[in-house]
Order: sequence, then C-alpha cells, then structure tokens
Amino acid sequence: MDLHGDFHVYDTTLRDGAQQEGLNLSVADKLTIARQLDGLGVGYIEGGWPGSNPKDTEFFRRAAQELDLRYAKLAAFGATRRAGVAAADDPLVAALRDSGAPVVTLVAKSHDRHVELALRTTLAENLAMIADTVGHLRAEGQQVFLDAEHFFDGYRANRDYAFEVLRTAYEAGAEVIALCDTNGGMLPDWVSDVVHDVVDSTGVRVGIHAHNDSGCAVANSLAAVDAGASHVQGCINGYGERTGNADLVTVVANLELKLDRAVLPEGMLADSTRIAHAVAEVTNFPPASRQPYVGSSAFAHKAGLHASAIKVDPDLYQHTQPERVGNDMRLLVSDMAGRASIELKGRELGFDLSDDRELVTAVTERVKELESKGFTFEAADASFELLLAEMVEGSRPAFFDVESWRVITETQPGGEAVSEATVKLKAEGVRYVVTGEGNGPVNALDHALRLAIGQAFPEVTKFELIDYKVRILDQGHGTDAITRVLIETSDGESPWVTVGVGHNVIEASWRALIDGFTYGLRRHHRS
Repeated sequence: MDLHGDFHVYDTTLRDGAQQEGLNLSVADKLTIARQLDGLGVGYIEGGWPGSNPKDTEFFRRAAQELDLRYAKLAAFGATRRAGVAAADDPLVAALRDSGAPVVTLVAKSHDRHVELALRTTLAENLAMIADTVGHLRAEGQQVFLDAEHFFDGYRANRDYAFEVLRTAYEAGAEVIALCDTNGGMLPDWVSDVVHDVVDSTGVRVGIHAHNDSGCAVANSLAAVDAGASHVQGCINGYGERTGNADLVTVVANLELKLDRAVLPEGMLADSTRIAHAVAEVTNFPPASRQPYVGSSAFAHKAGLHASAIKVDPDLYQHTQPERVGNDMRLLVSDMAGRASIELKGRELGFDLSDDRELVTAVTERVKELESKGFTFEAADASFELLLAEMVEGSRPAFFDVESWRVITETQPGGEAVSEATVKLKAEGVRYVVTGEGNGPVNALDHALRLAIGQAFPEVTKFELIDYKVRILDQGHGTDAITRVLIETSDGESPWVTVGVGHNVIEASWRALIDGFTYGLRRHHRS
C-alpha cells in the first residue's frame, strides 16, 4: 500500500503535541521520537516550525543529516505569507522552503472573524495569502498540505467563506485540506455532517485534525474518516495543549482492528505499545495506565467473575487480543480475587495451581487477609510472587537473614537533615554490619542494605530504586495512621514493584525494600 497516496497517517507530536503544558523537548529528544514514530510506520511526521524558533530550525538541519526515515516523510509546519508581502519575499516562507522537508503543512484561517480580528486583514487578502503561499511552495517542488484552522466554527459562522478557503488552497496545489477542530468542542455527529458536506460540495481531499476538549477527539477523527476523510492527524499518547490532540495510536488501532482498514504497513501495529511507552520515556511523562490499547491496565482484570470467564475464554472480557497492539493481558490480585484469579495469576508467574484446590483457596484467603490490613497486590506483582512462592514451596525465598536495623536522622544548625542507617544481617553464612548514609531515612536504609547484601551477592549493584510511593490509608488517625509504601526497583532490564505496610512509614518502606531485594535475587538465581 502506498501510504502517501491512499490513506495518510500524520503525526504531529513534535509540533502540536509539544505544546502540552510541562512537555519540553530538546532537539535530540525530537530526533529520537521521530525515529520511534517511523518505527510505527506513520506516513508523515510533522517536525516543527522552522524559522519560528532556533530549536525547530536546528531540528530540520540535523534531521537532514541524521534521520534515515524508512516509512515516513518529514513535514515542516508554518503559516501562509503575511498580508501585503509576496510569498517569495516572506522570511518565514523562506524558512519552510529551505528546511529540506519534502512536505510543508501550512496553517490558514478559515473562520472569517479570525481573519478580520486575528490577522487584521480582509477576507480577500486572506485568500490571496493562501493561494500565493501554496503556489510558491509547490513551484519549489514541495508537497503542500493545508490545516484549515478553526474550520468547524468557521463553517457554522460563514459556510460559504470557509468553503472558499478550501477551494482556493486546493486549486493552488494543496493536496490535502485538514479540517481543524481547533477549540476541540465538536461532537462526532456534527463532524460527520460537516465532512459529508465538504466532500460532496467541494471535491477537495479532506483530512481531520481534532483536539480533545470535549473528550471526543478520537471519536471525531473516526467520524471524519467514515464521512470521507482520508488523512488523519494526531499525537502519540494524546499529547497536545489543553486536554490534548487525538491519540494517534487509538485512532489507528480502531481503524485497523475495528474497521478493517490497513492504514499502517503490515505488522507495525503490534509495535504500538512498545513505541508509545518509549516515547513516554523521552517526554518524561509516565504512560497513562488506562490509555486505550497500550496502557498497562488496558487488558488488566481484577474481579473474580471476570477471571472465571477469562479462564474459559480470554475474549469474553476483552474487546481484542492484546498482542495485536503489543500489549499483554494481566490478572490483578486483590481482595476481590476469586480462586480463578489466583490460579490464572499463578500461571502467569510460573506456578501451576490447577490441581490443588485447597492451596488456591488458602492463597485466596491469605490475599484477602493481607489486603484487609492495607496491602495491595494488584500493583505489586513481585510481592505477590514471593507470597505465592512461600505458600507453594513451603518457605519464603530467603537469601539473607536480618538481625536488626535502625535509622537516625539528625541536622546541624543551619544545615540539611542527614540520615544514617545501620543494618545487621547474615548472608551466605557471613555476618555483616554495615552503615549507610542518605538524604532521607529510606535512602539510607537502601544504601546500607545494598552495601551489606552486595558483599555476598554482587549482582545487587545492578538494582536501582526507581520509584517510591507513599499512601496514608486511614487518614482519620493522623500521624498514627497505617501507611502503605510501593517501591519500584529495576535491574537495568525490567522493573518490579513490592509493597510494605506499617504504622510507621519507615517500617513500611523497610518491608518493601526487603521484598525488592529478595525478589531481584530470586529472579537472578532462577535465570
């Protein structure tokens, strides 16, 4: 399939997505994300607005030298020429022309009030600006798309003028006109009606650019495609200003899996979870667990009733197979879990419990007992695996025996508080007494444990505490409340989460730390 002639999947993460509050991308970040997007097989990657800021200008300079895109074409974004200035003489148009990008996407006003109030020019001059800029860039050999800004609001205010903008751009050589729901307030039926009217009345090739302010960006994109749009714009992970743009992966997955439209190269959709998460690492925005298709909870099942059905047929409570988007089904263990949940989760972790009904019942009751005390295993698979190993194998995995531990925090006048932890333990028949310092009590305990255990098991030097969460469970008790701590640890290859509970936040943290080191050693000694 020719992505550039049949259906366009157009990603605008590096430009529109980067306008999200708190999201700041370096040039190196943008190059990395572009490579990931190309790995998804999108047809076009909008790299930014050359000439408007040094970062985007530098991006296109480096992209020409460093990016070797296999599937995507790089698009430069910019505006039509200024009023009263020829396109050939406008420096921002020159920056688009000189960017090296084979595609230019121009933004143009299609709402009459925006022309008069924002551009402060006449409706006729706006049309001339569009025709001149599109024609100039086409004559320079670039492929041109047009984003008709505020189109749906402009359509309602002055349909005839909005249509004249589309026709002017199309006749000047713009290959696609993307209808922009810039304020994000449209609903699917409204989008469908407008797109049908545009297709039937103008004959232009239509695209859709939807924002999510009404929570309908994905639905509006699909409605536009159903009505005749053959170009869809969006951002990976739904990035974008305010509430974001249409989540491109969700749109594409719905098109491919629900509507049987092959819009990516064959097999590429299966990489979408990996790529969505990889981009999230670059942006430093944690992936949303409840994100459709690619979220960690997208195929997670908790209730015992669901698990019983899934045991018979996974598709009974899943709308599609998770591997089609590169995700996995997960069974969550909680106080809602029934025997089927425990059996399925055990199988996922490598324990076959199918022939031991009494053991499954005992594990189920133990989980419910611990969760009534504040533990949570749905977010702490590593702690659950240790619990399961203890009950299946008859003893808890043990690589070291802790004799005692203590932690002291002190401060000097005018100075910062410093914590010191002392840990006494035995490992591999040797007694270790180690002191560690840290910028807090948990950090000091982690340091002391690592020093002590590492003398017997050098592999713990690879272990790194990468996340730490504290939750007060019974807030009415104030400082005497039960505290739950979740700790995420990594060995550089993959992470695991452990849980600890106690009246003291340090005690809860200690328990989670011990589980974290124990699980990591168990993993390494099994492999």
